[in-house]
Amino acid sequence: MTSLRPPDVSLYELATGSGSSPPPLQISPTTFKSLIGIVVDLLIEQQIPATLWLKLPKGELWQAEIERLYQAATVPYTIYALQPQPDRPSQPPESTNHLPLTPLEASDGFAANGRGETGERISLLNLQEESEIEAIDPPAQPPGTVIHSFPLAATSQLRREYFLMVATPDFYGLLLAHRPRSVRAKPETNAQDAAQSSHPMEEGLEQKHPLLGLCSFDASTLQRVLDGVNQAIKAGHSETRSDTAVQDLLVDWEGLNQNGIATSLNPLLVGQFLTKQVQRQEEIWRSGAVYRRQAEQANALRLENEELLSGLRLKDEFVKTMGQELRTPLTNMKTALSLLNSPQLKPPQKQRYMDMISRECDRQSLLITSVLDLIQLESSDEQTPMEALRLIDLVPGVVSTYQPLAQEKGLMLGYTVPEDLPPVSCINQWLKQMVIHLLHNSIKFTQTGGQVWVKARQQAQSIQLEFRDTGIGIAQADIPRIFDRFYRARSTGDESSGVGLGLSIVQELVRRCQGSISVKSKPGEGSVFCVQLPIYRETEADSLKVGETVSRQRSMKN
Repeated sequence: MTSLRPPDVSLYELATGSGSSPPPLQISPTTFKSLIGIVVDLLIEQQIPATLWLKLPKGELWQAEIERLYQAATVPYTIYALQPQPDRPSQPPESTNHLPLTPLEASDGFAANGRGETGERISLLNLQEESEIEAIDPPAQPPGTVIHSFPLAATSQLRREYFLMVATPDFYGLLLAHRPRSVRAKPETNAQDAAQSSHPMEEGLEQKHPLLGLCSFDASTLQRVLDGVNQAIKAGHSETRSDTAVQDLLVDWEGLNQNGIATSLNPLLVGQFLTKQVQRQEEIWRSGAVYRRQAEQANALRLENEELLSGLRLKDEFVKTMGQELRTPLTNMKTALSLLNSPQLKPPQKQRYMDMISRECDRQSLLITSVLDLIQLESSDEQTPMEALRLIDLVPGVVSTYQPLAQEKGLMLGYTVPEDLPPVSCINQWLKQMVIHLLHNSIKFTQTGGQVWVKARQQAQSIQLEFRDTGIGIAQADIPRIFDRFYRARSTGDESSGVGLGLSIVQELVRRCQGSISVKSKPGEGSVFCVQLPIYRETEADSLKVGETVSRQRSMKN
């Protein structure tokens, strides 16, 4: 008949219920494991005999800390390990209880390579059959470590708690972590499922579920937690072991004091514990910084790769569109040539086809020239040295070149460029190309009787060059795309001679000069293209060059 066992209580509630306990902090499983490793390092380095109570997550990474302590033992350790009920109910829980082992037995169980004969890893805290371990007389020196392994009840309050409590002649402390219900992997429907459910911490350090962690060196807090541990052991032991047998294995805080456990902390050991914690956190931070830098580099490489792929796609589209644009004039010329061979063709028709051929030849020549200009711009060095250019020395000459074309169309063409404007930072050929393309567009799409003006003025640290016309304008839907290559938005005018690359070239030239270009337009009211170019600033190197030139000229005169 099953006897009723007293229910256990949460160690987390016992620890936080103490008025002398520090408030819990939200920590990661990695931080909690780091603290466990620090305590193990301290025990091994100081060679302090100790009594330990623990419940750690499943997995080799966690149990390796206790195995490391066991294998490096040069002084006796007594370990009380609490575990969930084994997954195979057919095996008697009693077999996992009292296993007095020594370092010699541990090395024998792990064999030479740390694995059993079947190749499966044997855990010191998960041995199943007491009969599987042959009795070996423990060596006289060093004294052996004793491990007591106890199963927890299926409904134990400790299922979501992990802890390591240590008591030595000079030091005692508690590390406790509680997994809140809000981070449970899946709902538990009954007691059996709850006992066998997968804990986030048991699935590996990769899990990022936060824990509520607590570190205490208060004797009264440790005493309350030790009473809770003993209560959990009593509640979870099997029917094959009597209450008296379990009670004989347990020890209370007063019993520890009688056996030489410290009644006060050694400040030196506490300082060493804190020092190791700082060192471990620095190691974690440095390794995390390396990973962060690698992640940043990977992200930068990913963005660079995306830019390269986007550039390749744009080049593919450019080549495809250029092929189509080259095919159109060739098709028109071929059609005109075939019609010219007709014997019934009249002179006016023949002249019309000849004009078509001439126009399409000009269009193809312009297309090839524009494509070559773009390719040259994209392949040129971004750090091309700029020149100091005065607009008054360049704009009037270009405007006068287009004056006959404006008169032929019946347009009024003019410019306003103050002579006292400071020079712009650009290259002479680039600035000339900008003015030619924008002025040609304004005249081309302005009807008879319209006006085209070129104006320049200073705005803060830049010079604004404005091209204003009273032409057909641009639809609002077309404005965002007018700088795209081969895009022709205007629906009227002599657009058959255009190739849709002029504005793309202007935009690239302006960008190379560290400037900007914008457009305002309404259909039927005209357009305004505004180019902002930076004012030329003479650098120290330029001043030295000018000084050297002046000096050489004076020397030559002398």
